[in-house]
Amino acid sequence: MKATLVLSNGCVFHGQSIGASGERVFEMVFNTSMTGYQEILTDPSYAGQGIVMSYPLIGNYGVNHEDNESGRPWAEAFIVRHLASRGSNFRCEGTLDEYLKEHNIVGIQGVDTRALTRILRNQGTMNGMITCAENFSMDEALEKIRAYRVEGTVERVTRQAEEEYPAQGRQLRRVAMMDFGVKENMIRCLTKRGCAVTVYPAHTPANTVLSQGYDGVMLSNGPGDPADNVEIIEQVRKFYDANIPVFAVCLGHQLMALATGAKTRKMRFGHRGGNHPVKDVAQGRVYITSQNHGYCVCEDSVDPAVAEISHINVNDGSVEGLRYCKGNVFTVQFHPEASPGPQDTEYLFDRFMDMMGGGRNA
Repeated sequence: MKATLVLSNGCVFHGQSIGASGERVFEMVFNTSMTGYQEILTDPSYAGQGIVMSYPLIGNYGVNHEDNESGRPWAEAFIVRHLASRGSNFRCEGTLDEYLKEHNIVGIQGVDTRALTRILRNQGTMNGMITCAENFSMDEALEKIRAYRVEGTVERVTRQAEEEYPAQGRQLRRVAMMDFGVKENMIRCLTKRGCAVTVYPAHTPANTVLSQGYDGVMLSNGPGDPADNVEIIEQVRKFYDANIPVFAVCLGHQLMALATGAKTRKMRFGHRGGNHPVKDVAQGRVYITSQNHGYCVCEDSVDPAVAEISHINVNDGSVEGLRYCKGNVFTVQFHPEASPGPQDTEYLFDRFMDMMGGGRNA
């Protein structure tokens, strides 16, 4: 079946339909990873977005139940150059095309994803639409595309009730995880270090969490514009004011910055992929990181009396981490839990363990 991709700037790409058929409007972003498409699709931070994979061959090792980062895929659409018709891997349980159909994700293959990536890099992130209709009104399509907004995504992706995850091995610490769109491997990185983790819905009052006597609080990744989460930001401020270690990642990093007086901005095309170099300022060392974000903290809005910049992006100089002057709060923009890799910055979980009083199983 034929499919058409329409961009908000009027560009049109023709290809073949993959996954579910029909029509879907989304914010279009690109990811430069060569592998990890299943983890990418199931990352809640992609809610409301269509993903362009710049690497030309996707789906070659199939899908399986182990690599999901949440209970379901959250991406609206998937755009690839070539979709492998079968997966070749000892863990393969099905094809990517079957997976997309099962979860009602619209997709297209046979388009020049490198050209799409260049458009998004040069003109910035924009909306798009995939349609399987042979005849459609371009004017009506552009009207739908340009009216689309990514909104209310944290409410969509967060769990509805708290959930317990026991420590692997001997329990050393108890951690509260605020679920703004948490990835499963973020929880595993704590449990394998001996932490019993309680995951809370995004809008849980901070006082409810703090009353339970946890050793630390972690603020997860998540989708959308951080400034939209006004009520959550008020609760994050209470975590900052409490005398408890806090580690925040991605959206959590942005929310903590907003809660302490800094500002965020939408980036031209964001950072999405597994090959982003980040410098740890204190160490003077560069790490390769996994990233997925379209917003960042404005450097000139960070009050040096509140926090110092701990990590910077080597490519564009954007803020990648903050170390707060209180001494028990630190945040990063990138994903130290990776999935898909690299795992270069997983040492930050060890730093969090040290802040909570030390002790590690891994």
